[in-house]
Amino acid sequence: MTTTITLDSDTLYTLDLSPIEAVLQQWQEEGSIASREQEIQFAIDLDRDPTDPRELSEIPEVRLWFIRLDAHYPWMPILLDWEAGELARYVAMLVPHQFSPEGIQYNPEALEIFVMRKVFVLTDWMQQQGMAGRTKIKFMLKMLGYDLDDGLFELIERDNG
Repeated sequence: MTTTITLDSDTLYTLDLSPIEAVLQQWQEEGSIASREQEIQFAIDLDRDPTDPRELSEIPEVRLWFIRLDAHYPWMPILLDWEAGELARYVAMLVPHQFSPEGIQYNPEALEIFVMRKVFVLTDWMQQQGMAGRTKIKFMLKMLGYDLDDGLFELIERDNG
């Protein structure tokens, strides 16, 4: 089941995380946030000039909201609806990129840093939640063009064990 969270201009300009916090709190009260994998979509309803050619990820106020979201909930990617493109949009909000005829082109070094940070964060968070996460994380990484060896996960899991 998909949950759509609407982000309006006021929410974005004031860096208000309450729309996502309300959903996360409800899920926590119902059981476990971890059981809600790939359920979140964002609907961004931003008041702007209709002739503004920028993509949403090129608008500083929108990016700043997502940066704040990631700072508060660094495990958020696991809850995003990857099939609907939410993971790619989320990464675009946090990683420098350019648009080309082939699609979005992330800055390779910035994407690598983002990916490795998420590997550590998500592995730790999923272990805390009692979730088997290696396969899910590897699938997420494949969507971003990365393929990590199981040896890295073994090192992380051994360190957390």
